[in-house]
Amino acid sequence: MSVKSPQIRDAATVIALRRDGAERQVLMGQRGAQAAFMPRKFVFPGGAVDPGDAAVPLAAPLPGLCAARLDEDSAPGLAPALAAAAIRELWEESGLIIGRPGQWAGPVPEDWTEFAARGFVPDASALQFVFRAITPPGHPRRFDARFFLIDADRIAGDPTDFSAASEELSHLQWVPLPDARRFDLPFITEVVLAEVAARADGAPPPASVPFFRNDDEESLFLRLRGQGSLDQLK
Repeated sequence: MSVKSPQIRDAATVIALRRDGAERQVLMGQRGAQAAFMPRKFVFPGGAVDPGDAAVPLAAPLPGLCAARLDEDSAPGLAPALAAAAIRELWEESGLIIGRPGQWAGPVPEDWTEFAARGFVPDASALQFVFRAITPPGHPRRFDARFFLIDADRIAGDPTDFSAASEELSHLQWVPLPDARRFDLPFITEVVLAEVAARADGAPPPASVPFFRNDDEESLFLRLRGQGSLDQLK
């Protein structure tokens, strides 16, 4: 009897990058040994989009090109929810805030009460969409994950203060990029790290965004260009 593949959930991941002198560092943490998805692996902060993320007011939206690329081969209007999820997951898992000082105009969703209590409204303007990947079949959970790059200078407060983090990730740390591959990483995290390491500081958005699409029938590397079409990766 065939085993039904789990539902693929939309997800967002944040690659926070900072410079310490001449060294570039990326924020990572370790998933718990009992986690159902990728136990013990070192990952970037991230997770599934929650139903309430679509209604979260953003102090500023995503850059237009990023939003257009997020819309390719996706549910209409999903981009703002993905941006909100990325900011929320970074907050929950690391205690770090991407936002502007301000008060929320309406009711605050339950998942955002602590964030709002700090006096910030989420700001998506500094997020840069750089990678997309669907978890291959055979995993207990599957995600359609969008990876967002952000400069640590856009984090409000001390980027080394993880005191407000949940316990979902342990060993939170800024890892020098050349050392990151020494950790126990998921395959897709290694691929994304290679993309990030190849980019220059402050570089504009890439000409296209790689999309590792793992369907039940086939796996494809595609490119998202924000022009309403998908190109196979060359």
